[in-house]
Amino acid sequence: MPTCAERVGDMLCGVGESPVWRASDQTFTWTDIPNKTLWRWSPASGEFALWSLPQMAGCIAMRGAGWLLAMEDGVYTCDALLPDTPCQPRLLAGVTHTAAHMRFNDGRCDRQGRFLAGTMVMDMGRAQAAGRLYRHDASENRLAVLLDDLIVPNGLAFSPDGKTMYLSDSHPSRAMVWAFDYDVDSGTPHNRRPFIPALPAGRPDGAAVDADGGYWICGNDAGRVYRYTPDGRLDQTYVVPARKVAMCAFGGAGMDTLFITSIRPADAAPGALDGALFALRPGARGLEETASAG
Repeated sequence: MPTCAERVGDMLCGVGESPVWRASDQTFTWTDIPNKTLWRWSPASGEFALWSLPQMAGCIAMRGAGWLLAMEDGVYTCDALLPDTPCQPRLLAGVTHTAAHMRFNDGRCDRQGRFLAGTMVMDMGRAQAAGRLYRHDASENRLAVLLDDLIVPNGLAFSPDGKTMYLSDSHPSRAMVWAFDYDVDSGTPHNRRPFIPALPAGRPDGAAVDADGGYWICGNDAGRVYRYTPDGRLDQTYVVPARKVAMCAFGGAGMDTLFITSIRPADAAPGALDGALFALRPGARGLEETASAG
């Protein structure tokens, strides 16, 4: 595959998010938030499959052979996704939102298997800082508040050693990425500081970290994916043939393919590729996602 983004499949998601590569069966799974679906692609067979959900799922994470799903009113679990079998999520921990009309957005497990996910007001136009970052404490099946005063929490990722946490706020009024020191024993971020005050173009959306600690961030509204070194220096930029790129994740047999989801806005032109799934090989290798420990 050349070092440019190529389209995968022919689906167009409303908001393609939370791509996860499962190495055990070599499949790639992601969520289409407004269409309340999960998608799965098997590169070996070329087959695509989808499952309907009862609520919007902002992000997903592996849990054994099944999944965790951060949805509209809490964190759910579901069994392995089987062909021609409905996905039936079961509530693990409900959330008490701080405002009306909220849902979960971006999230993933830390290197120790704790599931973290952020919430947002669905209407971004309200610019309401009602979002929080939560940690699912599996032993008690409860959600602990780690951060608040967020508008659109995004870009959650962890350094290879798990000791640095990254988080962005995608809202245009903020559009920046922070770094935190992360206590791997307690699962608590502290010492927040600016990591990327502003992208060269676009707003920071979903992210991934490679094996060398590089932070890959989608430039929403700019059709770009950027790589930043651990010290915050921009060293690579890739163009994606979709304006609203959403989130990226490494996968493939060698963990050397970067998969990129995107968003299809209501005003997308006919033939525009916004909402499509893309893949590129940037010469970096990723790290396998940590599954939930509980």
